[in-house]
Amino acid sequence: MRNNIIVSINQDLLKAIFESAKQLYPKEMFLFLRGEKKKNLINISELIIPPLATYGWGFASIPLHMLPIDFSIIGTVHSHPSGDLNPSTIDLNHFFGSILMIVGFPFINERNIAVYDHKGRRLILQLKK
Repeated sequence: MRNNIIVSINQDLLKAIFESAKQLYPKEMFLFLRGEKKKNLINISELIIPPLATYGWGFASIPLHMLPIDFSIIGTVHSHPSGDLNPSTIDLNHFFGSILMIVGFPFINERNIAVYDHKGRRLILQLKK
């Protein structure tokens, strides 16, 4: 990990992300992350369900033209039902905000999460109680 940016999320939000992924499994899940960025710390405070999202096998899509302008959205999270935590080229080409979080099957703990910047560099994840 070359990047010194720390992404912080509380365990209750993480549980909600995992539950969303489990509910849609084997389809991909997609959510927006709301929070704030201060220097090298990104704090995730809320999850936003995108309107009119389509969830499928190997993809999730949203109509960006339907979204309100919201500068508190700091990134996205989506699931990889395969368990692979690496971002695909499509993931990086459709980057939104400052971070991309990927959760992988079986969606149970911090070993099933990775967070990346827009260049695909893995960031440090810090879990809060």
